[in-house]
Amino acid sequence: MTITTIVKKFKYPIALVLSFVLLENIAWIIEPTFFGKLLDALIDKFYDKEQVNYILPLVIWIFVYLLNVLGGTLHRLFSGKVYAKITADTATNVIAYSKKKEYSISVMFARAELAKEYIVFLKERLPEVTWQLSATFGAVFALFFYDWRIAAVAILVILPIAFINNIYRKNVVTLQKNLHDTREDQYKIFEAGDMSKIHEYYNSMIIPQTKIARWSSIDYLIIKVLLMVIFIVVLFIAVDVDKFSTGRIYAIVAYIWTFIASTDYIPGLMESLTAVRELNTRLKEEVI
Repeated sequence: MTITTIVKKFKYPIALVLSFVLLENIAWIIEPTFFGKLLDALIDKFYDKEQVNYILPLVIWIFVYLLNVLGGTLHRLFSGKVYAKITADTATNVIAYSKKKEYSISVMFARAELAKEYIVFLKERLPEVTWQLSATFGAVFALFFYDWRIAAVAILVILPIAFINNIYRKNVVTLQKNLHDTREDQYKIFEAGDMSKIHEYYNSMIIPQTKIARWSSIDYLIIKVLLMVIFIVVLFIAVDVDKFSTGRIYAIVAYIWTFIASTDYIPGLMESLTAVRELNTRLKEEVI
């Protein structure tokens, strides 16, 4: 049982959930542009006393905002049922294959528990991947309409971020294998009832988890420092060089924050993706 097998079997329900995720994300990405236009219209109307129509910008912004709410609502509504069904099917297949191979009860249930990582990836990490991609590239694309130099700085930052995350992935893959090896023995140890073995089992998970957390923190630190640089450069361009209006500055800052916020998911995504890849290798023959 691999992640590819699961996706092929449930491609339509997963695609339905992801379509609502995309609706939510796309509406969120374009919302700052329309709110910036609304902000400029309101400033012109109430402060500069100009005859400006702010009703249309207001209606458009409300519509975009409600699209975001609709996508988020439907995504959460359908994901519960879809992924509960996938969980039941995946666990059943893994246990059926384990019985066919005459694995012990401990290994059978341990692998069923490990297979839940597939569901975590599909239910939680896949929407996060969708958000990260749409937020990162959507923000960069939007910034091109304000100043190509700002978008160029954002693109330049993506390259070292990708390099750093590749190093992170390579170092975490072995640690994930060690964790899965340990978890596969947990039911066998519990059945024996030896408290010293149980104590040793839990202590054996401390070192790989600590090392994964260390790599995650280093990854996070380097990326955040890089993003601080881009934020300073962008603010200088937006305020001092281009002298944008208040609404346009708001939109630019919102897109930069969206770009920065999307990177918060990277360490967790890389850890989950590495775990799923290792699990694919472990369970790749387990297809009914």
